[in-house]
Amino acid sequence: MTIRLRAHHLLCLLTYVGKGYSPAFTANYDGIAERLSRGEDILLVSGPDDICAPLLDEPEPHCLRDSASARDQLAARDVEDLLARPIHAGARLDLDAATLVRMRQAFSTGLVRKACEGCEWSALCSTVAAGNYRDTRLQRSAETENCPF
Repeated sequence: MTIRLRAHHLLCLLTYVGKGYSPAFTANYDGIAERLSRGEDILLVSGPDDICAPLLDEPEPHCLRDSASARDQLAARDVEDLLARPIHAGARLDLDAATLVRMRQAFSTGLVRKACEGCEWSALCSTVAAGNYRDTRLQRSAETENCPF
């Protein structure tokens, strides 16, 4: 199966530790992190994705706001530069262990954090990164063997 993700969620996944907007949101996110940890691939989408799904029944879901789209654009540019490959709706990505380590290193140094400015979760994500991504839900087996943190 394939997991549908918007670009800024490529960054959010790096530090996800089981906290979220609601129990339904975190249960869904836990499932996505588990599937990615098992090696499912990613299809990049424009707009709400599989992570957003539990929020779409709200009267005015924040995932439909312009700020979410702006975060997607910033994240896509940063990740595209980092990985030297196109990051746009319709592109596929395998978040293998080496890519995950590379993205977490770039996140820790601030190289791919433009999309995080003004995000309510930014402080938590900074704390998780400073703690060497301990307790994150997304893990790839080879990552722990080769992790420089």
